[in-house]
Amino acid sequence: MTDEPLRATVSQRAVLFGPDGDVLVVRRTTDDGWELPGGRLDVGESAVEGVCREVREETGLDAAVRRPTHTAAWRNDRGNGRFAVYYYCTTERRSISLSPEHTDYEWLSPSDAVTRLSDTQGEAVDRTREVSDR
Repeated sequence: MTDEPLRATVSQRAVLFGPDGDVLVVRRTTDDGWELPGGRLDVGESAVEGVCREVREETGLDAAVRRPTHTAAWRNDRGNGRFAVYYYCTTERRSISLSPEHTDYEWLSPSDAVTRLSDTQGEAVDRTREVSDR
């Protein structure tokens, strides 16, 4: 048991596979970094509702949520606690309508997505790929 439990904002990310097996990554407006679509869970919102809402808001896509595949907890540069859940999701469309939160997107092979993303998000793609291959 820890002396100080992590107090954290909950965020959810979609490892979103398109119809051709590629993974969607989006470029943040704030710092040009690449990430998986997703965001914070709202009060009173179910986990699945939250990830679907975030994907729809950021990309215009409807995601089918299959299952959670990875979690991560950390403190950001400002010392704020963060907890993320990554979900295996699929969509039948590739046409994107980006929100102002992002400037660009790419559909990448899972291995290319891993190299484009942070270590934590890349690990989520790898774990999700293992689950989706079953």
